[in-house]
Amino acid sequence: MNIESSSPWLSRYLRHLSEERRCSPHTVDNYARDLQRLREAVGDDWPQVRVHDIRALVAKAHRQGAGSRSLQRLLSAIRGFFSFLVREGVVDANPAQDVRAPKAGRKLPGVLDVDQVSRLVTVPGDDALAVRDRAILELFYSSGLRLAELVGLDVTDVDLADRQLRVTGKGRKSRDLPVGRHAVAALNDWLALRADLAKPDEPALFVSRRGERLGARAVQARLSRHAVVQGLDRRVHPHLLRHSFASHLLESSGDLRAVQELLGHADISTTQVYTHLDYQHLARVYDTAHPRARRKPRS
Repeated sequence: MNIESSSPWLSRYLRHLSEERRCSPHTVDNYARDLQRLREAVGDDWPQVRVHDIRALVAKAHRQGAGSRSLQRLLSAIRGFFSFLVREGVVDANPAQDVRAPKAGRKLPGVLDVDQVSRLVTVPGDDALAVRDRAILELFYSSGLRLAELVGLDVTDVDLADRQLRVTGKGRKSRDLPVGRHAVAALNDWLALRADLAKPDEPALFVSRRGERLGARAVQARLSRHAVVQGLDRRVHPHLLRHSFASHLLESSGDLRAVQELLGHADISTTQVYTHLDYQHLARVYDTAHPRARRKPRS
């Protein structure tokens, strides 16, 4: 979307997001689309925009079928933009400051069970692309990566001798993650063949058949294809493996704080969506851990 020539303040704000706030290209693109909707609704005379203009835009988007999360993102983009204009002295106040979108219901993430994951990561074939895809799937499930984190990995981010990798997550924050033994084996197999595909100066860990960094859409398409080949009767996407990683780890350990760190969540309330443990598991943890819940031994 090109708003450079016709909307200089929007252009400056998007550059601010990219260069000063260091937001991801995906986030900047989403904000650009949302702010273009604002511009189409109210024009470019930003000091004349009032709170009722913002409410009218949100109401129209709601009538057109936008969900709560989309409306919240739209408002977030508008608030951020007008905060920037206040900072720059273009407007005196933020007209979107007190406009609120309806709250979204908290939906539990879908997960695969352990058997389904095992079927999914069993990619048949010994050619370079099959070996690469096995490594991708094993790493998704081993370390709970976001899609953007996985495609952003470079070869130098992986230390297989110590079974760990460094990823750059949201807000360009880095964290170190462990890598499971199955993923280590799959990555070793891939690295032995990677040079057959990768261009000489390409730093990316995962590359396409053209030798360039593998894109997010290509990963999504390959994952969806492997799910169909393996007979999984549901739509499978990268975040589903992240959900499965978090759910399985939390069910086994009960350590919410550790799962938060592994997922790279800034707020533990985001991680708490994975606490959909069954009652029997909770009861076992309670009986084992609570000092007044333990049964007395029979005399």
